[in-house]
Amino acid sequence: MSAIPQSRPSLLSQLMQVPVIVAALGYLVDMYDLFLFSVVRVPSLKALNVADDQLLTQGIKLLNYQMAGMLIGGVLWGILADKKGRLSVLFGSIIMYSLANISNGFVTSVDQYAILRFVAGVGLAGELGAGITLVTEVLPKEVRGYGTTLVATLGVMGAILAYFVADLFAWRVSYFVGGGMGLILLVLRFNVFESGMFQKIKEKSVDQGNILMIIGNGKRFKKYLMAILVGLPIWFVVGILITFSPEFGHAKGIVGVNAGKAVMLAFSGQVFGDIASGLLSQYLKSRKKVIGLFITLSLCMMITYLLIPLQDAFSFYIVCAFLGFCNGYWTLFITIAAELFGTNLRATVATTVPNFVRGATIPLAALFVQFKPNLGVINSGLTLGIITSIIALIALYFLEETFTKDMNFVEKD
Repeated sequence: MSAIPQSRPSLLSQLMQVPVIVAALGYLVDMYDLFLFSVVRVPSLKALNVADDQLLTQGIKLLNYQMAGMLIGGVLWGILADKKGRLSVLFGSIIMYSLANISNGFVTSVDQYAILRFVAGVGLAGELGAGITLVTEVLPKEVRGYGTTLVATLGVMGAILAYFVADLFAWRVSYFVGGGMGLILLVLRFNVFESGMFQKIKEKSVDQGNILMIIGNGKRFKKYLMAILVGLPIWFVVGILITFSPEFGHAKGIVGVNAGKAVMLAFSGQVFGDIASGLLSQYLKSRKKVIGLFITLSLCMMITYLLIPLQDAFSFYIVCAFLGFCNGYWTLFITIAAELFGTNLRATVATTVPNFVRGATIPLAALFVQFKPNLGVINSGLTLGIITSIIALIALYFLEETFTKDMNFVEKD
């Protein structure tokens, strides 16, 4: 008697696995906390008695502290995830950034604020890379693109949630809400299981989480560097154009631009961009083609944002939403980074790459401030936008296509 063939699990049942859902919710809380500062920058600094003409300077200072924390945290959490497991990072990072963000609600000076943004940045750095790594390893290659799209979509909704919470509550309460959500999510993580691929390499004598295997090997380092450069336009848009949208709006003669609303609309657009890029990638069976398309669209929207005359704040916000949509290759960019490397280095790469891109806000902000006296706000932004887009397209050209790549392999010396 012939055996009855077992039916393959549906796409929905595969995506509803506990690790996928918990990773997605973790990224939602991560993005809420990360972009809450962009939303409450002005009211929180004013409450700390910062003068109006110092809001931009002090805002950049705090942003730099946060991004410096993410740079350091990206390396620490990435190595830990490859050495001790993906779950160790999912637990440790959420505890750190939840407590740090609750503490943000109690600051009484800019210096305290800066230190706590740094600590929060360290904590926030581990969430996305460990989550994406876990999802790519527990899902089969045919559907892992859908899984990472789900993670990114819920994550970006966290940034939108930050706007509405900050609109309803005082800025201090908004930080308490973010920290509280993180601690609630911590309870759900007790039901998450470890990646099977990671469990297998624990039984082998394989070097795990050794960043020297990346920077000490020319071929690997080139892949690693190109993966970072591909993401530069995303964080230029988020960290400069959107975060400092009131300053850009003022330079265009538009009165009343609100940074929180610009962030909310940009990330509303990115939700649809992430969904569109993820589905298009599955349809075309290619990461590179879709990323190239979105980088090109992003450059076009940067030019529109900076150069096209706009009559009022409403028109400006519409452009912010479209700019966010074109930023919607963030998930694909991190997915391709994870797919490029073996299981023993995958979390290190997937965690450090996005955080180095986030950390690129520091030199980009410094260049923006340096260019501003001679070129002005608009032309400084345009110059940096063109440079980052060209660099990203060149880097993408040198990356391999990873859509059909088997994830069950390790890197050897």
